Amino acid sequence: MSTPVAGLPHPDGAFGLPAGAWRRFARNPLAVAGAAVLLIFIVLALVAPYISPHDPAAVDLLNVNAPPSRAHPLGTDPIGRDILSRLLYGARISLLVGFTVAAGAVTVGSLVGAVAGYFGGWADTVLMRLVDVMLSYPSLFLNILVLVLFGGDFKYLVLILILNSWMGVARLVRASFLQLREMPYVEAARAIGVPTWRIMLRHLLPGASAPIIVYGTLMVGTAILVESALSFLGLGVQPPQTSWGQMLFKAQEYMLTNPWLAVYPGLCIFLTVLAVNFVGDGIRDALDPRQPARIPRRRMALWRARLSR
Repeated sequence: MSTPVAGLPHPDGAFGLPAGAWRRFARNPLAVAGAAVLLIFIVLALVAPYISPHDPAAVDLLNVNAPPSRAHPLGTDPIGRDILSRLLYGARISLLVGFTVAAGAVTVGSLVGAVAGYFGGWADTVLMRLVDVMLSYPSLFLNILVLVLFGGDFKYLVLILILNSWMGVARLVRASFLQLREMPYVEAARAIGVPTWRIMLRHLLPGASAPIIVYGTLMVGTAILVESALSFLGLGVQPPQTSWGQMLFKAQEYMLTNPWLAVYPGLCIFLTVLAVNFVGDGIRDALDPRQPARIPRRRMALWRARLSR
């Protein structure tokens, strides 16, 4: 069994996760509530083509700005499109951007951090200076520049967000690898001729899995917010595709006359990002071996009552 490293999660559980992590996560009510809300949005996004009452791109000029009704549960927008259908289809784009960017950033950052941390030397110097350069320029400016030059196509949006998001993961993985590569079990693996890539994947990467999981989870919410901001500026996905940010962009002209056009997508963004943050915080607390055990409120109240006598 590998020796635990101070400050790193003890690899008792599967994939290097601490034993009891899922149990501690389940005891966190905010994390469970966040996971439930996030799961609801994911399910709604997956089944959107089957439950949407209308085509989200269908225009009905005879039914513009209609109030909520049986045919249009949330009403229609200024060109007669059903708001509920657009919210459901918008969830598909917004969530897909969030999870794709998070997965891409974690993959690129883990690869760069693993190479820099394991090999050290000139590889570490070159890669970390690259990270410093990437962190030194304003990412919003690069996002706007690329999307203006190449358009708001989905693939360009995802690629530019990944390009601006992997540096934090690289630093986390590098720090973990620098600490883990000197462990006796890693030295033993080198001595018996285990290939380098196998050492990195089987012995070192699981030890760095906890911060990677937490960072990747929080990155989902960050990517959704950035995509929404770019779409609000008119640089995100373009029609006929729709996202929550694009709905906000279209609603800004009607903030005073029909504020619900902005409230619905804004509320979806708020709930999704809040849920992701709750899940990320819950995972961080569950994977942190130094996190003190929480004493139930009822037991704490009983102790206080006894001590006050």
